[in-house]
Amino acid sequence: MALTESLRGAATGSLRSAAGVLRAVRPDPDRPGRVMAAVDGLEHARALDPVLDGLRRGIRALPLGGARDALHGRWLGHPLHPALVQLPLGAWTSAAVLDLLPGQRRAAGTLVALGLAGAAPSAVAGWVDWAELPPPHRRVGAVHAAANGTAIACYGLSLLARLRGRRLRGRLWGFAGLAAAGTGGALGGHLAYRQGAAVNHAEAVSRVAGGGWRELGAVADFPVGRAVRRRVGDVPVLVVRETGGRIRVLADRCSHMAGPLSEGELSGGCVRCPWHGSVFRLSDGRNVSGPATAPQPVFDTRVADGRLRARPAPDRSATAPDEPA
Repeated sequence: MALTESLRGAATGSLRSAAGVLRAVRPDPDRPGRVMAAVDGLEHARALDPVLDGLRRGIRALPLGGARDALHGRWLGHPLHPALVQLPLGAWTSAAVLDLLPGQRRAAGTLVALGLAGAAPSAVAGWVDWAELPPPHRRVGAVHAAANGTAIACYGLSLLARLRGRRLRGRLWGFAGLAAAGTGGALGGHLAYRQGAAVNHAEAVSRVAGGGWRELGAVADFPVGRAVRRRVGDVPVLVVRETGGRIRVLADRCSHMAGPLSEGELSGGCVRCPWHGSVFRLSDGRNVSGPATAPQPVFDTRVADGRLRARPAPDRSATAPDEPA
């Protein structure tokens, strides 16, 4: 009887503790949960900046050449890092499942090693992307990287223990590594979906601008070879009048992190973003140099009675317009 009561009390205490954790994590109508509040606070942790600024300068100074754009994922059309992380996360999650099954020791160890092999290129691509983010994003990204580094260390110790025949220790290190990787993944989700890192900041331009021609002003208002900022509906645009009289209009907010292209440098038929250095071709918006992985939306132009008009250029790769959901 006493033992039963003791077990019942322990179970009740555990349930209360779990409920307390859920209440702390879950946001309520008046305030966010503790986890959300902690991550929001991390965005404003300026004490990290001196160290992070030095690390950023070091990464940007690395002589990577064309490999830098490849690591950004410019060739892919979106960041490479999220694609690369699927290998270590998938391998380690599978290893954790096999660790719970009998007779799967060798297979689980192989997956741990495979995850470690895939973690290195993923980390390199992630750090290259991190160096081109604003300070609030870098603060969260640094802790994201620290969690992932902890996961790599845990799995390294797990593999070492497995090779030495210490299977229980290897499993425990593996479960600890999976918990660290999960924490890093949650912070990565915050970076992408709450802070907007690694997303196309110009994707909605054509929908927001709407259809039809919009007047931008008299042609004489646009000096040759200089960037001018105007608006097409609710969308700010960059207007450049070229020497031959051709007028180019692009969305002004850089697809990388929404930097103002109208404040950037014009050279060789391209514009360089003043924030992170992405280069876009004026004729078609193509991103010829990263860190931007998506092209810049362009606008059709026409001149009537000395007045310039513009409208979003149609997607010429599509056979028919998309219908709204």
